[in-house]
Amino acid sequence: MHQRIDMFKSAPDAYKAVLALENYVQGSGLDRRLVHLIKLRASQINGCAFCVDMHVKEALRDGLSEQWLNLLCVWQESPIYDARERALLAWTEAVTRLAQTGAPDADFAPLREHFSDDEIAKLTLAIGTINLWNRLAVGFRFQHPVDAKARAA
Repeated sequence: MHQRIDMFKSAPDAYKAVLALENYVQGSGLDRRLVHLIKLRASQINGCAFCVDMHVKEALRDGLSEQWLNLLCVWQESPIYDARERALLAWTEAVTRLAQTGAPDADFAPLREHFSDDEIAKLTLAIGTINLWNRLAVGFRFQHPVDAKARAA
């Protein structure tokens, strides 16, 4: 698989616009753990290897456990995620799969138990932002680096 275009060179203003949105999310005051949860789960759903690779590495650098990261794809089956994380994961999946789910009240209601309206708005913006990155990375076939250890295996 080869990268289709280099968006950064082809449309630098577009890249800057998306980056401005990302910078807002990063500086919004959201708990980093929750941002990692959103980025990884949406990227898994969207099949974005580039983003999964990048965000797993960032989460590990931020001190999140391998077990917490490894079980994310099966979060409904694992007790490792608390009620707050579960509410956010359900919302992340609903918004990421918007065409199928319509973002139902059943997935929105639990957010109210754990987050303020301000937090819900910022979390939803974070979900939208990673979905945009995923669409760019998958659509243009961004390639993740292959670590030396992986090459040797």
